Amino acid sequence: MSQIQIPCLMMRGGTSKGAYFLANDLPADQTQRDSVLLAVMGSPDKRQIDGIGGSDPLTSKAAIIQLSARKDADVDYLFAQVLVEEPRVDYGQNCGNILAGVGPFAIERGLVSVAGEVTPVRIFMQNTGQIAVAHVPTPDGAVRYSGDAKIDGVPGFAAPQIVEFADIAGSSCGAMLPTGNARDQIDGVDITCIDNGMPVVLISAEAMGRTGYENREALDADIELKARLESIRLQAGPLMNLGDVRQRNVPKMCLIAAPRDGGTITTRSFIPHRCHASIGVFGAVSVATACLIDGSVAYPIASTGNGETKHLSVEHPSGEFTVEVRMRDHQLIGCGLIRTSRLLFDGLVCVPQAAWPEYSLKKI
Repeated sequence: MSQIQIPCLMMRGGTSKGAYFLANDLPADQTQRDSVLLAVMGSPDKRQIDGIGGSDPLTSKAAIIQLSARKDADVDYLFAQVLVEEPRVDYGQNCGNILAGVGPFAIERGLVSVAGEVTPVRIFMQNTGQIAVAHVPTPDGAVRYSGDAKIDGVPGFAAPQIVEFADIAGSSCGAMLPTGNARDQIDGVDITCIDNGMPVVLISAEAMGRTGYENREALDADIELKARLESIRLQAGPLMNLGDVRQRNVPKMCLIAAPRDGGTITTRSFIPHRCHASIGVFGAVSVATACLIDGSVAYPIASTGNGETKHLSVEHPSGEFTVEVRMRDHQLIGCGLIRTSRLLFDGLVCVPQAAWPEYSLKKI
């Protein structure tokens, strides 16, 4: 069967990797688009051997980008999580790691013009309706990817990119504390349900009979723990205004413990059934925010320091993630973080024509 060629950039964004597309290069119909994205990644297949996915949720992602019609944004960004072993694409969340590649992509594809040493790109995140501003380094009139910034979970160094958020509280659930409480209880376990960019359920690892310092492999093999987490997750979904979450990747589940490497808190997050090698951008923001909320399960074990601008280090299996949280009169007014990205390839990704029979460009 013949194949079709679709323009694509593959980029590392933060600690994730994904395929970046112009919206006009994909089908307008969502069902048809999902078919194409599944074929691109090679899903469903745990090895994704027939696609460019990397057999891991962190490397089976896509960004769909277009010029924005909004006055407060330059581009619209739709994030797609392509499931590895299911024939399904999830649009129910943001991805702050893939977000780190959106500004560079917009400049590479000519959607945004370079504006000096650093080019701000205002990004409307379609999944949740919020705005982020990526400050992309652009000396010499082009995106710079090399630099001296290092983020845990990524080898080597790259150019730092500041990403700022102003109004992500309740982006998916309608409120930062969607249940109205700093602490709830499900299955006899105290939890905190929070959404400051990502719906997350925080649970003390000790309450689950774990230390919170286990490695990723041990937690992935812990069938009893994952069954208990899933029971809590399914009950938390409706309480967080997310409805039935059996077929969704949110809320994320996060075990927490006291920091042990000089940070603010230790985490082991699940997305939602596999332990994350690190922690997602918005997941880290939600966890960091919970550390500042009196009454949350994180508050008594977190080390947050003083001052209205706080740099909160969220420890995870492969290092740490620092979130800058800005407070005023004890109220959250904004947050930001440092991310890096790298362009991996610019070309054409090939998929079977059966995935998009109406495609009219050059076939091979």
